[in-house]
Amino acid sequence: MVTRSSPYQTPDASSSSGDERAHAAAHSPRIAIEAVQPSLEQGRFAAKAIAGQPVTVSAVIFADGHDVLAAAVNWCDDQGQHRREPMHLMRPLGKDLWEAAFTPTRVGRHTFVIEAWWDVFGTYRDELFKKHQAGVPVGLELEEGRRLLVAAAERMEGEAREALENIHERFQACDSDGERVGIMLDTRTAQWMHAADARPHLTRSNSVYPLEVERRGAQFASWYELFPRSETDDPNRHGTFGDVHKRLPMIRDMGFDVLYFPPIHPVGRAHRKGRNNTLQAGPDDPGSPYAIGSQEGGHEAIHPELGTREDFRALVQAAAEHGLEIALDFAIQCSPDHPWLQEHPGWFSWRPDGSIRYAENPPKKYQDIVNVDFYAEDAVPSLWLALRDVVQGWVDEGVKIFRVDNPHTKPLPFWEWLIADIRGRDPGVLFLAEAFTRPAMMKRLGKIGFNMSYTYFTWRNTKAELTDYLTELNESPMRECYRPNFFVNTPDINPYFLQSSGRPGFLIRAALATMGSGLWGMYSGFELCEGEPVPGKEEYLDSEKYQIKPRDYTAPGNISYEIAQLNRIRRENPALQTHLGVAFYPAYNERLLYFGKRTDDLGNFILVMINLDPFEAQEGAFELPLWEFALPDDAALHVEDLMSGHRWTWQGKWQSMRLEPWHLPFAIWRIHPVR
Repeated sequence: MVTRSSPYQTPDASSSSGDERAHAAAHSPRIAIEAVQPSLEQGRFAAKAIAGQPVTVSAVIFADGHDVLAAAVNWCDDQGQHRREPMHLMRPLGKDLWEAAFTPTRVGRHTFVIEAWWDVFGTYRDELFKKHQAGVPVGLELEEGRRLLVAAAERMEGEAREALENIHERFQACDSDGERVGIMLDTRTAQWMHAADARPHLTRSNSVYPLEVERRGAQFASWYELFPRSETDDPNRHGTFGDVHKRLPMIRDMGFDVLYFPPIHPVGRAHRKGRNNTLQAGPDDPGSPYAIGSQEGGHEAIHPELGTREDFRALVQAAAEHGLEIALDFAIQCSPDHPWLQEHPGWFSWRPDGSIRYAENPPKKYQDIVNVDFYAEDAVPSLWLALRDVVQGWVDEGVKIFRVDNPHTKPLPFWEWLIADIRGRDPGVLFLAEAFTRPAMMKRLGKIGFNMSYTYFTWRNTKAELTDYLTELNESPMRECYRPNFFVNTPDINPYFLQSSGRPGFLIRAALATMGSGLWGMYSGFELCEGEPVPGKEEYLDSEKYQIKPRDYTAPGNISYEIAQLNRIRRENPALQTHLGVAFYPAYNERLLYFGKRTDDLGNFILVMINLDPFEAQEGAFELPLWEFALPDDAALHVEDLMSGHRWTWQGKWQSMRLEPWHLPFAIWRIHPVR
């Protein structure tokens, strides 16, 4: 809303001062513009949008009296091209809610501002119509309308002026008031008068609202994570980028879009961790890839055993030919062997005895890692620029997606600056926040520029938990600033649910992730239902973080086919390509989660039912959302089972379903009315 201090807040005995205050008050905004959406903190941060998808802008707009108002959204793309969309008063009218929609086609920073004004001719037409309908004489009103026509024509030039003058001539030539009323109420007259509107009491929203328009991959993508060094058939032989080439067809055939690697940089030797995170590494232990840096280089370098820079470029190209994007880990941490410790000791914090503190996340300790100090005396701006140059260097190699390790432990101003800097040159670059932390911090990371984020989904298992969480993600401010990537597992997180639920549990979590969000991901081994834990912990026994781990991806019991089917269903159904728009419907069993997603035009309507119990069959009655199609309770729906391809018709609102975990613990149906 336009806000200005009241011109008559403080009494003043001076008559001249009183006059000035009255004059200022008379020129204050008369129209209120409130509750603008989408917005974050009144425009401090940019709300998120996707190129090619409509953006709905809304605001509460009102003024004193009964005059008709008009409003519009003025929006500007990243190239400075301005456009205008009229806003419309939504029903019910008493809420004063106005809306408009526009569709940005370019990726980059956009802005919009809302304008509102008194619609003089709209008010006139409204009063004229009412009086004419009531049989009240309207001769004086018609003369007022004629004068409005003349004034509007004088303000315009060219075609508009000619059109308004023609309307005036026809008005003058009429033989009766009834004919003149018809001209004034004609929609073409309204259109030309709207174009010539003087817009009295014009008011602009207090803020120019930014909008970050991103490419589709920021909202819809399937991620697959693997350690390139484990792409080998021998635990004693380090995998290479060439070995990853061989996996590309399998990953593509499972329907993934993004192939994500943990750090591919040289691994330090000092305090290298051994298998299962032991403090003593054997001579052949590869160490954690998160202990970045050795004499071979740091964050800009490639681990020599993976291959050369030319090998990496060839892999990026080969992945693209298979429809896959390569995503890299950006982990701002160093092994004690990182070249920066020798070249830039002023970028680190040193203890009184001359030693450096290793990284900790109690109770976890990372003796093989040290952290930079962003605000050390020598760090600003040289460290910031060096880290920016690392990211830009990989962008120059064709990498457009970065998964950022623990961004919540680094300064927020750094991320806001770095992301804006990188995306200012290439707005197609995307950043995924690996942040499992406080809700306020996770939202803030989205506000300052992270395009997507890891989530609490990993620990939401019950019907109530999942319903509440998905609902929260669909509400403001989360829907404007936070895009959830539902990773079912990570190298660091072996969820308790998966440790004992067997193959059905992995299918349940895959269905929840793929159907619940447009973004989802899995760490390799999930398709093999790997879940053996370190006893009592959410960690993998024989963790791949500390050893090379070959796998047979065709082993019996794998769920690769089901994952491919789920990804196919996502690609074929636009309603599933976002986390937004979920609606939960009644299913009378606490172990059956039942929800729907649909496009705005109802052309794509998906129902999902998932048995959350990996051990027992669950069945129950559920309600078809016939009311969404404005159908009566006894209407019929055509149904297609998207996993099996079977088709049938449901008759009536109440149906029943039984889901057996040893068969398939979920069902996905596409529905449309019987015509």
